[in-house]
Amino acid sequence: MANLHVKKGDTVVVLSGDDKGVKGEVIATSPAEGKVIVKAVNMIHKHVKPRKQGEAGGIVDAEGAIYASKVALYCSKCDKGVRVKVKTTEDGKKIRVCAKCGQEL
Repeated sequence: MANLHVKKGDTVVVLSGDDKGVKGEVIATSPAEGKVIVKAVNMIHKHVKPRKQGEAGGIVDAEGAIYASKVALYCSKCDKGVRVKVKTTEDGKKIRVCAKCGQEL
């Protein structure tokens, strides 16, 4: 799959599904699958087996991966999920900005 429009550490808004409208931080990305893991979104129950002597097993809550197309970058000025433009600065750096208000993301 191609590059993702979000990176690790970005604040995003979920666009569809059970967690629609929830804001969260991207914990991890998987460009090969086109998926992201967002903090406290798409929680799943994971059955964990004890690996070492004395370690406890059980059911652990963890974040599940969701498709990157289901999230949008969050703009604090617009207070919603927005599309992104790429602007080039004078020194040649590329920065992502909100397509509506122009704030740097």
